[in-house]
Amino acid sequence: MAKELSSQALLLLSTTTTTTIRTRTFISTGCFSQLPPFGLHSSKLYSQSQSSRHWPRPLSTQCSPSVSADVELATKVGQDRLLKVPISHIRNFCIIAHIDHGKSTLADKLLQITGTVQKREMKEQFLDNMDLERERGITIKLQAARMRYMFKNEAYCLNLIDTPGHVDFSYEVSRSLAACEGALLVVDASQGVEAQTLANVYLALENNLEIIPVLNKIDLPGAEPERVIREIEEIVGLDCSNAIQCSAKEGIGITEILNAIVERIPQPHDTANRPLRALIFDSYYDPYRGVIVYFRAIDGTIKKGDRIYFMASNKDYFADEIGVLSPNQLQVEELYAGEVGYLSASIRSVADARVGDTITHYFRRAENSLPGYEEATPMVFCGLFPVDADQFPELRDALEKLQLNDAALKFEPETSSAMGFGFRCGFLGLLHMEIVQERLEREYNLSLITTAPSVVYRVNGVDGDIMECSNPSLLPEPGKRRSIEEPFVKIEMLTPKDYIGSLMELAQDRRGEFKEMKYITENRASIIYELPLAEMVGDFFDQLKSRSKGYASMEYTFVGYKESDLIKLDIQINGDHVEPLATIVHKDKAYAVGRALTQKLKELIPRQMFKVPIQACIGTKVIASEALSAIRKDVLAKCYGGDITRKKKLLRKQAEGKKRMKAIGKVDVPQEAFMAVLKLEKEVL
Repeated sequence: MAKELSSQALLLLSTTTTTTIRTRTFISTGCFSQLPPFGLHSSKLYSQSQSSRHWPRPLSTQCSPSVSADVELATKVGQDRLLKVPISHIRNFCIIAHIDHGKSTLADKLLQITGTVQKREMKEQFLDNMDLERERGITIKLQAARMRYMFKNEAYCLNLIDTPGHVDFSYEVSRSLAACEGALLVVDASQGVEAQTLANVYLALENNLEIIPVLNKIDLPGAEPERVIREIEEIVGLDCSNAIQCSAKEGIGITEILNAIVERIPQPHDTANRPLRALIFDSYYDPYRGVIVYFRAIDGTIKKGDRIYFMASNKDYFADEIGVLSPNQLQVEELYAGEVGYLSASIRSVADARVGDTITHYFRRAENSLPGYEEATPMVFCGLFPVDADQFPELRDALEKLQLNDAALKFEPETSSAMGFGFRCGFLGLLHMEIVQERLEREYNLSLITTAPSVVYRVNGVDGDIMECSNPSLLPEPGKRRSIEEPFVKIEMLTPKDYIGSLMELAQDRRGEFKEMKYITENRASIIYELPLAEMVGDFFDQLKSRSKGYASMEYTFVGYKESDLIKLDIQINGDHVEPLATIVHKDKAYAVGRALTQKLKELIPRQMFKVPIQACIGTKVIASEALSAIRKDVLAKCYGGDITRKKKLLRKQAEGKKRMKAIGKVDVPQEAFMAVLKLEKEVL
């Protein structure tokens, strides 16, 4: 009897469970009609009958009618984002902000609210694809995303172009801004306006963009939106009466931002009947399809299979594939003026499709290319050497692969007597240099030695020739050069008033020339200096943050070359020049740098059987010197007595042997010593 009851109970329980699961499945597919079947089992959507409190509650009680309707509408609209809309319903915009003001978080939320990315696919910093970007919280590689948004029952196409914010990539940012009609200016409601905010706003104003001020992170306890609004109005000069207050993390104010994009950002010009002109704002290398080009169609129409022509590089290709970025690549047959998309044409080198170039039709070419195109010019150089000499071929292959994606990276082979074979590499700036070095070590498993970063000097010869020199070993002799010019930058530091003195002292120590200081609010000031780029490529930024306890920020722009009193500082060990340790320094700093280098080398070089002089020289003049004393055998140990002349004879004989040894001896400087001195050079230069 007990067996019959238990089996009946089990049967009843299984029937109830089956019925419940069927009911749950029906409800959940009604609420998430766009989800694929496998999502139902992985999303914890199991429900239960009301009688069993050990199962989760039915989904119908979790989704209110308004929420489920919003989810259905957003998902449906997101799926329809490939549908064409009139040019009057297209909005192209970007987000500009200082580092860590919430730009990527806001982009994530816009993608989520518009249904462009499903919730199950969502992750933080969705548009930042590289691990390095996620770890540092910065945008390195530009991304774009097409969103579809319903406003007053009409469909709008919103093209977001996510830009890198760092000054090293200012040219890429300027081309991205040229592809837009408007920009969201995101400012942290607790930190206020920072240096990079200003620089990006000025770039946007130069491109005549409509700027929408957005105050982010208003949910923080330290948020002061009224103070930040006053700052924006006083510093930038923008009218903030209609500024939007939001919290991207909490989802507050996101709908207001989307409405403002539609209402306030102007539509693109309707120029679809003109000859094709499309602006390239980014490109990357795909190992299977070649170079993928991101572009914005300014005039005309481009179709799949068209023969296209790149006006700056004078190359022509067939457009094998065109499409939109949403944010994944979705193929379409045609794109017209105002739209943003990508194309693949079996292009083998990124140099053929540079950022800023103009795409036109091969047979119906445009008369003029779009303005603003520039060649990428390296500003900072350094040597990259493998720790293990056997890794030189791998380093060469890795640099070639990186250059496929990064046309701004320049490199050429270099040989060093100390570190063997390596490459002299040119970068856009210090951050660019750090990123390339870290990617080489991570993605290609290379162990690298990096020499101290240097800049490109311009040498005026006595015969009127002008040559550029990035390596001290290539500097002409003093008799063959008339003067040396070095690059100068204009630097703007925004700081609380308590740290003005220490930051001005820092700039003065780095040969800075004071230009202007103004109070932008009661408690914050802007200090502008002009100083040599060579003084900034060391630890300037670290010192700025240290002296201001992290509160100051900076932005710099290249202003040109100026003549300076520069000399080449050589290091001699036992009378031999050591080229890898030679540096170009200002005459006033030569003694301090020479003294620091000779003292450090004395600590690092092992003692020899003979005396080793270590000298810092300007030409033939020695300005700092240290000496390693010889390892000596005690030749007087056996003289327990006797005349002093016997002892003198033994000492004289030893001295003659040391002299002979010094004449033919060679000092091998260990690699550890070079690495330590290179580290020291980065600190003292």
